[in-house]
Amino acid sequence: MGALNSLPDEPQYVGLAEKTGFSFEQIGILHKRFKQLSNNGETLRREDFNTIPDLLCNPIRSEIIEAFFDRRNFRQTDAVGTVHEIGFGEFLLVMSHFRPPSIRLDDEQKEVIRTEKLRFLFNMHDTDNDGTITLEEYRHEPDEFYEGITFEHFNKLLKEFEVESRMNIRFMNMDTTTLCK
Repeated sequence: MGALNSLPDEPQYVGLAEKTGFSFEQIGILHKRFKQLSNNGETLRREDFNTIPDLLCNPIRSEIIEAFFDRRNFRQTDAVGTVHEIGFGEFLLVMSHFRPPSIRLDDEQKEVIRTEKLRFLFNMHDTDNDGTITLEEYRHEPDEFYEGITFEHFNKLLKEFEVESRMNIRFMNMDTTTLCK
């Protein structure tokens, strides 16, 4: 429980634990990572992500970074647009999209998690927030013909892809001794 005691505004983080599914220990680790990335600040900006070595060589680096600043990923209904900086709560909400699912979920809960993860991935490519991945957003080659894709079509295309456990980040193995103190 020591990780929780180091967090400011404990009642806020108890609510975030319920909303994100992270344990207090996981929240403590992510809080340390947030503080490291923000240089002990209260908010993160896009440029703060430039200190993550594994992200520098990722081919969808810019999409991943933008996902942290996209209001649609803060688990709020009707949230649209982007923000210039995020606090720990928003950081935790976005990170929760990468949390591996519990093995004790029923089929309905698994489907909810799957849909949330697919919506997150869809939002990464629907950069203009219009509900469709357009030709300009998706095209890989200049002469490729493509009208666009809706979330429903995106969901059908990935029906057989097991996104629930594949879309995650293993942060519990992180060496926290090098994080902010």
